[in-house]
Amino acid sequence: MASIEDGAVGNQRDQIIWRDGDVPMSALFDDPFFSLHDGVAETEHVFLLGNDLPQRFAPGFHIAELGFGTGLNVLVAWDAWMTSGQTDALRFTSFEAFPMDPDDMARAHRSFPDFDGRRDLLHANWCTDGGQIRLPGLELTVVIGDARDRVRAWDGQADAWFLDGFSPAKNPELWTAELMRDVARHTAPLGTCATYTAAGFVRRGLADAGFEITRIPGYGRKRHMTKGRLA
Repeated sequence: MASIEDGAVGNQRDQIIWRDGDVPMSALFDDPFFSLHDGVAETEHVFLLGNDLPQRFAPGFHIAELGFGTGLNVLVAWDAWMTSGQTDALRFTSFEAFPMDPDDMARAHRSFPDFDGRRDLLHANWCTDGGQIRLPGLELTVVIGDARDRVRAWDGQADAWFLDGFSPAKNPELWTAELMRDVARHTAPLGTCATYTAAGFVRRGLADAGFEITRIPGYGRKRHMTKGRLA
């Protein structure tokens, strides 16, 4: 089993295996970055539907995410934000231990729609050092490092969380009870969370942290997924 302790936090280059041409698999965690069937549809089902979006969008809305990966989730959320008619910027904070090399990101993005040019705009402004990226309709902050430390030290609060680490069986560091408590502490009142996994220990960790947990149908071959609302 790979973990953050098995290798320094750092760039993903040479840590990616490509399947079916342009579908990236993590060599560290032996898990795909997104659904092999349809990554966009998976994000829409798990993270938008799971957080009751775009219905909850409002000025100043803030999404936080565990696991930036290829940037697919931010692209889908940003596109939904713009399509919903919002006039200010979506705030999006992502915590990522292994930032993807720009060339690998561009290759992975070949599988995605162009989202009215937003895909290429994100790639053109991507930096593996993290930090803030300001684009039309988006204020993206990428925090590089171990989420167990970075979330705890974060001074923000999210209205919705995208919990998108690799499989809990292969990347348990992103699913600990302690980290779920830190997620809850950095969630706005009545804020929500969603994840593709329905693993019992993840659901218990979120429930113990203060979320009201619901198990709903998952995407594709996954029978169930998890959504929560801060009680």
